[in-house]
Amino acid sequence: MIGSTTRLVAMIGTPIAQAKSPRNFNTHFAAMREDRAMIPIDLRPEQVEDFVRAVRGWDNLDGFVVTVPHKTVIARLIDELTPRAQFLGAANVVRRHADGRLSGDMTDGEGFLQAAKANGFSAEGKSALLIGAGGAGRAIGHALAEAGVSALFISDIDEAQAAALSSRLADAFPDVVVRAGFIPERAFDLVVNASPCGMGAADPLPVPQAVIELIAPDGLAADVVTSPERTRFLELAAQRGLKIQFGHQMAGAQLYALGRAMGVIEETPLA
Repeated sequence: MIGSTTRLVAMIGTPIAQAKSPRNFNTHFAAMREDRAMIPIDLRPEQVEDFVRAVRGWDNLDGFVVTVPHKTVIARLIDELTPRAQFLGAANVVRRHADGRLSGDMTDGEGFLQAAKANGFSAEGKSALLIGAGGAGRAIGHALAEAGVSALFISDIDEAQAAALSSRLADAFPDVVVRAGFIPERAFDLVVNASPCGMGAADPLPVPQAVIELIAPDGLAADVVTSPERTRFLELAAQRGLKIQFGHQMAGAQLYALGRAMGVIEETPLA
């Protein structure tokens, strides 16, 4: 039960109902018998600046996790960013220091790779198609390039945003072939939907069905959408017998990275 001595962390975004981190963190805190709790906050974009100002003086709040659509604006509002968060221009976790200073990191890519590894997939030397160049997409693209994919193709409804990410990754990782544009109908080892496409029942597929049919038999189809758990994209991939990765798996894999970033979890348990 939350009481007057409870240390808090928060999660902000909108919509927030589909987010898995509050349940994951509160389950962990209960298991550890800690007087801590995570509160979900469905925060409108126009109130993000006010929230950040309030956090600086919120003395029993140790930090907050950030989900769509606030990751890029948060990066501009806080005091310090890790090198990867600075490179990506986005933050998905913020630590509040005792003096009210705010520092942020971007762990989506780390969580994605950990979940992929748990699903038996290694990115090194593989070709990948990334749909979405927003906060999560940028982090996943950066993590895949850092992990040594041979080729990375990026597509986003905002063509300029995809092109900008492609250019920055190509400069930072010259050994990786990075391209952006319309989705090519060719075989990939990994197809990642890092866009919100699939959250709505009437949403179109994030990629043409022909692309799903061409994913390598030992490849992976992954989605960052957490609700519904099994998107139509993942369902079609599963029907082909492909390995699939759910959005909640990436969220679960980030628990310790997020907790360390906020200073509320000290160690990652041995696998």
